[in-house]
Amino acid sequence: MPSSPRVVVIGAGIGGLTAAALLAKRGYGVKVYDQAIVPGGCASTFKRRGFTFDVGATQVAGLEPGGIHHRIFQELGIDLPEARPCDPACAVFLPGETEPISVWRNLDQWKAERSRQFPGSEPFWNLLAKLFEASWDFQGRDPVLPPRSPWDLLQLAKALRPDTLITVPYTFSTVGDALRLFDLDQDLRLRTFLDMQLKLYSQVTAEDTALLYAATALAVSQEPQGLFHLEGSMQVLSDRLHSALTSQGGELHMGHKVEAINSNGKRPQSVTICQTKTGQTFTEPADHVVANVTAQDIVHLIDPAAKAKPLVQGYTNRVDALPDGSGAFVIYLGVDQAAVPPNCPPHLQFLYDYDGPIAENNSLFVSVSHPNDGRAPAGKATIIASSFTDVRQWWNSSEANYEALKQRFTEEAIARLSTYFDLRPEHITVCETATPRTFHKYTARKQGIVGGVGQRIPTFGPFGFATRTPLKNLWLVGDSTHPGEGTAGVSYSALTTVRQIEQSS
Repeated sequence: MPSSPRVVVIGAGIGGLTAAALLAKRGYGVKVYDQAIVPGGCASTFKRRGFTFDVGATQVAGLEPGGIHHRIFQELGIDLPEARPCDPACAVFLPGETEPISVWRNLDQWKAERSRQFPGSEPFWNLLAKLFEASWDFQGRDPVLPPRSPWDLLQLAKALRPDTLITVPYTFSTVGDALRLFDLDQDLRLRTFLDMQLKLYSQVTAEDTALLYAATALAVSQEPQGLFHLEGSMQVLSDRLHSALTSQGGELHMGHKVEAINSNGKRPQSVTICQTKTGQTFTEPADHVVANVTAQDIVHLIDPAAKAKPLVQGYTNRVDALPDGSGAFVIYLGVDQAAVPPNCPPHLQFLYDYDGPIAENNSLFVSVSHPNDGRAPAGKATIIASSFTDVRQWWNSSEANYEALKQRFTEEAIARLSTYFDLRPEHITVCETATPRTFHKYTARKQGIVGGVGQRIPTFGPFGFATRTPLKNLWLVGDSTHPGEGTAGVSYSALTTVRQIEQSS
């Protein structure tokens, strides 16, 4: 196109790289800037002594035909990475139990499992299935949520069908409401299982998670969808998107931190960038700015001229009123294969005490490598265990107290994991940890929060944060926007933004 609009993308996470590669493919002049050394954001990796560790995300949805990654990779003309289905998607261990609740990929097998584990709960699951079917078909027609322009409203209207109406009565319902509807709210095992699974996907428990969001989050593990374990590492996603970007003339600049978005009070004009190695700053002109950051971070990048506008002030006030985001404590272990039980599922979730929180090492989400999947040397394996944690305790302390807290969390995590894995010292080759401070350092997310905005009623779907911001031509992609976290979710938000930019140019 003549005089191609200039697009600056802030952040080389999966959402930012996806938007950048698609825009470059469609003829835009694209430059991506990220303060880290390695692209991928929370879906990147690091290496230690022959082991490859996924930093945050460890599984992928949307690789199946028609899935969001499948669609985007087809448009970009690149091959999907090799992957194997996670089956079960997760093995969930409740306190005191040695047999897990296995979330099987085969729907009939999963129905039998949940009927055995939670007798009398099938009416609840049947409701979720009906809501998922309608919601999935609706989402597959590419609605724009929440709409912020006449064009957005038109895309939303085009996606509506009579079968979508089944979801309307449940728009303001939570999973807790549905449990009460079927007199299941006193079923401790069912509620705890739902709390554990939903905390992973929605950042909040069953009582607060929007029912329509949960219907999809709890069903996407089954065929014909599913969760996948990538061969090699999660890094293959960002590597392929990077290649697609540069093959179309786009640019990726790592080690460059965007410090401000400069506007004329109505739309972005440029961004101010600091080269982290030299400390040199410069400005990059932009017709559009795509921010692959959190909602909390984008408001700090907007310049004072724009912040003075009433709509931007209202947006900032809404962000400031959000409940505190969650942090993560993660332990990365490189171990002998002998430490891993035979036939160990690729993903496990443990809760150790019903009276404790689904956080702070009382609950651990664990990802285990497969032999020959590229993550560990022969005869070795990786174990990555993460727990939600209150970010404040990691920041409101002295350096000595911080180190002591990290040591305590590490010892607790190894002790908890040792009830399932054989983690004698001689079996451990590598042991590293990450805290909210670590995630802040490498991802620049405010206070190192993870997982985006909690999918409560006021912040999910039609009521959440839009990819359009109050500042024209400033776009927000990533896990703060619809449909939420995970590589599939952020890729969908990137595709939505690309469509909106293309329509507005």
